[in-house]
Amino acid sequence: MENTLWGHLPLLVNTNSKESVEYILQVLWRTRKTGLDATDRLVIAEMLQLTNHSDLDPLLVCLRMLMRTCVYENISKDEIQKLFPDEVLPELQRLLTLLLQKFQREWREDVLKDQVTTPRLKAMTWNMADQDTEISDPVAVINLKLQNDAQSPSGELEVKFQLDKDTLDTMLKSMYSIRDQLYDVGETSNGHLPRETNMV
Repeated sequence: MENTLWGHLPLLVNTNSKESVEYILQVLWRTRKTGLDATDRLVIAEMLQLTNHSDLDPLLVCLRMLMRTCVYENISKDEIQKLFPDEVLPELQRLLTLLLQKFQREWREDVLKDQVTTPRLKAMTWNMADQDTEISDPVAVINLKLQNDAQSPSGELEVKFQLDKDTLDTMLKSMYSIRDQLYDVGETSNGHLPRETNMV
């Protein structure tokens, strides 16, 4: 982290309480995807007793980078204090280390919950749909069983849909195109040039 960013950490001393610094860290984590809104910025600026709000952003950037390092780079609790350079006040080092240690596990769990998982195909069955009238076009009912541990307690999702002949033909063309793409990736990894892709 740039030395110029570390130089803004002493602003935290203006809060005069551990609870205020803890509040700032929690707000920064809560808004990690959206950024601070105007109300949050005003509240934090007042906590820091800032007369010049231009000093706020460098401090927030420094704190966010510090938090991300602790959460995403698998820093052990004992190593957190080693992240600070010597010029950071010892009392600030101790306070931030204590708070980062306090929330590290909780924040890591939040990151795991945030991760989007793609369901895997577990099984597929099909049958011909019952025809209401003799003039109805034949339709197949496809039943897919998907494995998705993140969105279902049992980890299983079930999807059903109908296919008529025209839709099935279109789907098959797409599946052949996917197969060709997979073959091309395999050949490229073996040193072969990929052949031209069929567009559907």
